[in-house]
Amino acid sequence: MMLTGHYLVHPKKILTEQYPENRDTLYIPERFQGEVVLPHDENNEHLCTGCTICEMNCPNGSIKIITRQVETPEGKKKKELDEWVYHLGLCTFCGQCIDACPQDAIKMSNAFEHSVYDRKLLTKVLNQPGSKLKSAKK
Repeated sequence: MMLTGHYLVHPKKILTEQYPENRDTLYIPERFQGEVVLPHDENNEHLCTGCTICEMNCPNGSIKIITRQVETPEGKKKKELDEWVYHLGLCTFCGQCIDACPQDAIKMSNAFEHSVYDRKLLTKVLNQPGSKLKSAKK
């Protein structure tokens, strides 16, 4: 009760955030881990090669990588990312997938508002339609 009394006497030291009224001024630290994202550049290209290492390192199976076989102009068969499915409702936000990715293709965003009424909305396909692997620099 002493702490409550102290804050009543010193109102400028109150630490409580008046959410959601303060959304415009709300500060979220950069290192806060809110959800996994697959960044795309302005040409709709990403860095994910579809190696599935992030899927293997996920402790509870919240990542599903779906790949397809494509034929290169040289006639070789190569794996290509088809869908990067992320189940936000299963994720524990541990960051093991981020640490394991050899291409640094996935990042953690600091988005925190994930409330939905339908659980199906928590399953997201992270690669955008028509996106492709970023070509290697020569």
